[in-house]
Amino acid sequence: MKRLFICAAMLLVGAMCAEAQTKDGGIDSDMLSRIRQGYAATPEQKAIKNALASNSIAALAINSENLTMCDTHFSHRVETKGITDQKSSGRCWLFTGLNVLRAKMIAKHDLPSFEFSQNYCSFYDLLEKSNLFLQAIIDTRELPMDDRKVDWLLRNPIGDGGQFTGVSNLIMKYGVVPKSAMPETYQSNNTSSMATILKLKLREYALELRELKPAKAAERKEAMLTEIYRILVECLGVPPTEFEWARYDKSGNLVSKKTYTPKAFYDEFIGEDLEKNYVMIMNDPSREYGKVYEIEYDRHVYDGENWLYINLPIERVKEMAIASIKDNTAMYFSCDVGKFIDRTKGTLDIANIDYESLFRTDFPMDKKQRIQTYASGSSHAMTLIAVDLDEEGKPKKWMVENSWGASSGYQGNLIMTDEWFNEYMFRVVVEKQYVPADVLKMLEQKPILLPAWDPMFAPEE
Repeated sequence: MKRLFICAAMLLVGAMCAEAQTKDGGIDSDMLSRIRQGYAATPEQKAIKNALASNSIAALAINSENLTMCDTHFSHRVETKGITDQKSSGRCWLFTGLNVLRAKMIAKHDLPSFEFSQNYCSFYDLLEKSNLFLQAIIDTRELPMDDRKVDWLLRNPIGDGGQFTGVSNLIMKYGVVPKSAMPETYQSNNTSSMATILKLKLREYALELRELKPAKAAERKEAMLTEIYRILVECLGVPPTEFEWARYDKSGNLVSKKTYTPKAFYDEFIGEDLEKNYVMIMNDPSREYGKVYEIEYDRHVYDGENWLYINLPIERVKEMAIASIKDNTAMYFSCDVGKFIDRTKGTLDIANIDYESLFRTDFPMDKKQRIQTYASGSSHAMTLIAVDLDEEGKPKKWMVENSWGASSGYQGNLIMTDEWFNEYMFRVVVEKQYVPADVLKMLEQKPILLPAWDPMFAPEE
């Protein structure tokens, strides 16, 4: 009864405030007095205030009724070996894309284990992103500094986050190498300081390029990229143009030992066209389904293609994901990983966290509203490897292979409930063989071009 009285009083205060606020919409002393009266300092409120003064919200909001570990059995699971670790870098998109290919390579060639060099691809990613930025500055030099596009470019000159388009463009252009041919360095594992230096140089170069004529700008850009290349070599090492690699079987017997170029290595052991064989499927209820979207500058290579996304209802996304997993094919997957995560158990479950009980208020926005208000968006890429189906073939839970190390989550993986999947999954990249004909036909549409600053397409890290 006491709580009902307090709520009624607060509603009355709200109604009075609507009439009595200052003409310019500010908070005057009378309004502030009424607002203060809304906090009644009940024993319940005092207890919560005391708890929040000495504990994290995340710890206090843990749902004690959901502490037991979920069932870890999956009816269908892609065969994978080993967990990678992106360390303190924003390269989840790259680790995820290479993990998809790694699973294929291990299965296809019966390898005991294997890992591609993320550092090799990172080197060319940062070089290509530098060129993308500098050329975009040249292309927009006639626009004023406060133009939205110029402003966005200067705010985002470079970073190590990205999308699957980076995986496809970079590998088809530069190939891949085993991790042994170009191992990680301190800077590749800890990218923040290196990124700061690169951003500083690129912004400096941008001001210079905006003042040059086209012919001179092209010449200067090459000199600028030469300087960027030197910095990258000193931070990441020299990317090999040729290397020797010994292949062993599961028993440790030598199968072959050859010298490869990065392109030749990719062609021999993977060999598929990443730019033509994959489709990115998106679930964004804030936009019309059945449409194709293209994001300006949503590429890593200037002379590459912006990635295209088909927006579909969640059930169509699941249909393709299940087909791929059943055929032992992992997928690039992205989501809003920070929502309702239990890092200890390695679960993504809406029941993990109970903010409503802690703060005694509702959070009723749905997925569409969260997207529209910037409350949710894709933040992290992982490799979708498993689904657990019930007797009717409906998914109960899913599992992704993460890139936070083997000790993170559930044996390096994260398990998500199907309800969480509905609310916080955004994209999967599916091989065309698992995409129904009616969906593939949608690619014949003229894509709807969205600006680079669209909130749904921030780089995944």
